[in-house]
Amino acid sequence: MLHTPSKSPRVALAPKTNTLDTPHSIGALQPKAISFLPTPPADRKLKRRITTEGNPLQKRLKLSQRYEDGSSSDSESDDDQFMQDVEEIQARSRRNTTFQLHTRLISGPATVCRRYAPSTTALLRSFVSSNKSDIFKCNSVGPDTYLTPPYACSYSHGAKAGRVPLLAVATEQGTVHVLNTCKRQDWDPESSRTTFQPHNNGIFDIKWNQDDSSLATCSGDQSIRISDVQTGDTTAALHGHTSTVKCVAWDPSNSSLLATGGRDGAICLWDLRTGLGSLQDVDLTATKPTLTIYGAHEDTTIKSKSKPRRGKHQHAPRTVTALLYPESQPYGLVSSGSYDGILRYWDLRKPMSSKKFKSTKSVMPTELYCSPVDPATIHGSKRPRGIINLASGSGPSAGVIFAIGTDSRIHTYDLPTLTAQRKTFSHQNLQTSTFYVGLSVSSCGRWLACGGSAKRGNSFLFDVENAGRPGSTPEQGIELKGQAGDIGAVDWAQDTLATCLDDGIVRVWRPDVETYSKCLKTPEESQWDWLWST
Repeated sequence: MLHTPSKSPRVALAPKTNTLDTPHSIGALQPKAISFLPTPPADRKLKRRITTEGNPLQKRLKLSQRYEDGSSSDSESDDDQFMQDVEEIQARSRRNTTFQLHTRLISGPATVCRRYAPSTTALLRSFVSSNKSDIFKCNSVGPDTYLTPPYACSYSHGAKAGRVPLLAVATEQGTVHVLNTCKRQDWDPESSRTTFQPHNNGIFDIKWNQDDSSLATCSGDQSIRISDVQTGDTTAALHGHTSTVKCVAWDPSNSSLLATGGRDGAICLWDLRTGLGSLQDVDLTATKPTLTIYGAHEDTTIKSKSKPRRGKHQHAPRTVTALLYPESQPYGLVSSGSYDGILRYWDLRKPMSSKKFKSTKSVMPTELYCSPVDPATIHGSKRPRGIINLASGSGPSAGVIFAIGTDSRIHTYDLPTLTAQRKTFSHQNLQTSTFYVGLSVSSCGRWLACGGSAKRGNSFLFDVENAGRPGSTPEQGIELKGQAGDIGAVDWAQDTLATCLDDGIVRVWRPDVETYSKCLKTPEESQWDWLWST
């Protein structure tokens, strides 16, 4: 009698596993057990990996620490070590799409467990600026002066994504210049720029909408203007503040919604699709805000318009200095003030109407929570210190809010709790006495730039890739020096940084290892053509 093989699935899987039926159940057709585990070597002692000194790819490189103290050397060994550090950083960057490194957005708090990334300070040192092709002048519209100081600047969303680097610059005279800051040769002329005049007063903030078709500008004339980028025409005039408008932010989920903050202490929310309470503004129909949060950073729980009292002195309102929409919190708005380092988070959704409470008054946004502690007091300050500007992290720094304060420190906060951390970024030459010092995070989320004051003519770069990792130590910042006047506004495009100077000059910085190495070797000759970090 012939033996029929078993139809059990274990027989079919037997050649691929180490578990078989017994010979009695399968018979003579049983295959041999196949083991995929390697046989351990006879010598079980750990062996040290052999490296070849001539091949650097077989060595485990460690970034040099000789440049961390802010000093530089002209010796050949130091230059070779610097080049080796930069080559390693560039090799790692190429594996993650050069200079982009788009990491998925982390919506949770910043204090999550993540791997520490190697320092990119050596690459930040290689940022240089040409004295011929990286300079853009803000010409004055008046006959008395030749140049006018730029107060604010903003790169388009396309520039941050690697497309045409269009930079919008707003000046003290209310003029807007749209510049093409693409890299060019020293003998090439500047690309044609677009110039228009939305205000006749200083512009303190300027922002692009999501599709880069419009620009929002806020000015000392107490108004906000929406301008068409192609034609330069003003398409909307927004009136609702009673003092200088300091900051503006577009809602990333809806190009018709934006928020503004002013010196009057109020936050105004606007919807460009509505014309509530129309007013006449020259040839335009001015729009009133949809909602207004009065006294946003006052120590009161009720954010309503204050009524003056007879015979009592009214203190100056606490200015709203910066606004941002967190991408991980879709219906929220974060604001900062000039009085202290407390950030406030606002829920912009209207609560559901109740039949029990009927009122004709508009429903105010709810302040969900605020920072529990002023970070300046954590570092020994005896009084509160205000915040000048805010910037939200992205990619590897997602979940962190950076805030530059009047105490000359860049503080960090966690999202969504707004808890101030002990970790700060600072530099011995960083001073922030002026009210318009800018702060910006690069599109890759790894670098942070800020301006400086006290007539030093310097700006600063920081590696913030490990800012959201607990226990990491902030590294020493890089100082970009050699400019004239205070540095106010700064902003990033892809691997490009723009800085605005008080003398009416906008300067562009780019990473260039070869040029930087040449500047270190021949500083006296190179200073006529280039500026570089110190």
